[in-house]
Amino acid sequence: MLSSFLIAVLAMCGLATFLAILMVIADLTVGNYGEVTITINDETEMTVEGGKPLLGTLMGEKLFIPSACGGRGSCGFCKVKVVSDIGDYVATELPWITEEEKKENIRLSCQIKVKKDLAIQIPEELFNVKEYRTRVERIRDLTYDIKEVTLKLIDPFEIKFRAGQYIQFQTPEYELSSESVYRAYSCSSVPSKKDMVELEIRLVPNGICTTYVFEYMKEGDEVTINGPYGEFYLRDTDSEIVFIAGGSGMAPIKSILLDMAEMGIDRKATYFFGARTTRDLFLVDEMRELEKRLPRFTFVPALSAPTEEDKWTGEQGLITEVLDRYLKDGNNLEAYLCGSPGMIDASVGVLTKKGLPEELIFYDKFA
Repeated sequence: MLSSFLIAVLAMCGLATFLAILMVIADLTVGNYGEVTITINDETEMTVEGGKPLLGTLMGEKLFIPSACGGRGSCGFCKVKVVSDIGDYVATELPWITEEEKKENIRLSCQIKVKKDLAIQIPEELFNVKEYRTRVERIRDLTYDIKEVTLKLIDPFEIKFRAGQYIQFQTPEYELSSESVYRAYSCSSVPSKKDMVELEIRLVPNGICTTYVFEYMKEGDEVTINGPYGEFYLRDTDSEIVFIAGGSGMAPIKSILLDMAEMGIDRKATYFFGARTTRDLFLVDEMRELEKRLPRFTFVPALSAPTEEDKWTGEQGLITEVLDRYLKDGNNLEAYLCGSPGMIDASVGVLTKKGLPEELIFYDKFA
């Protein structure tokens, strides 16, 4: 009985090994697509090796498509219009593609492989996205799980971005990753400082990029970034502003506020920042200083789970609950949100309930 069971187990293991070998052989033979031509916007042509996802293939040619998740298919940002036949949608694309986008053959570039000649269309501004060599000038602890990373640009030595936009940070190969990977982080620095980029990076347990930043990266190391990306920037209107953030969502809003102070933008603005306890709060002094520089700006931090040791006398509750108490209606208002998808969804619910149209609610919903 036992011997029969062991024979069956060994047979299954042998079959699995055989199938794995077949897959490797197939990848090396059938999957060898040779040289493929990609035509972009009916003008630019590039010849590349076939077989890899379009996102990474274009990146290898220094053409960068926005991606917040680094090509894992979990953000839905890396959309391109494909104007040649590449086959049906794969299941991992469908959650991110609307019915209207299907009619236009909009695809996720990280989920389609370059197997034959293809033609795509992308916004012209993506040709202006650049790759930058930088040096880690400073690493500062903001909380127990958020670090402020200051990168000094080496080549090119200047970057132009709008306050609120993000870059992609390249994590090199190291013992937890056999290949370099990219992750998106919003700039927290003011755009006028063109020779540097400041990021606020929150530790994700077992995250490839954040583990590298927290445990391996040192001041003086060289890091590669590319960008800028994103439509999260302050619109040029006279409307009252509501900012809502939590955790490292502080980064783009800090950049926008610093830019407002430098540019002398005098608009009424309220910033609702959510944290669990006081150990999760940071840059409070900097926000209070911005209240002095921006006379019509108010910073409203709130704790959702304060402890007795916190001795907290400020606002309590989820940041959406605090928002609901403060906000009377959505008239003559714009909202800028940065945080987890759940926080953003809940905030949108409160804002629309108050009468604010969704087209006046702005965010980059990193996943």
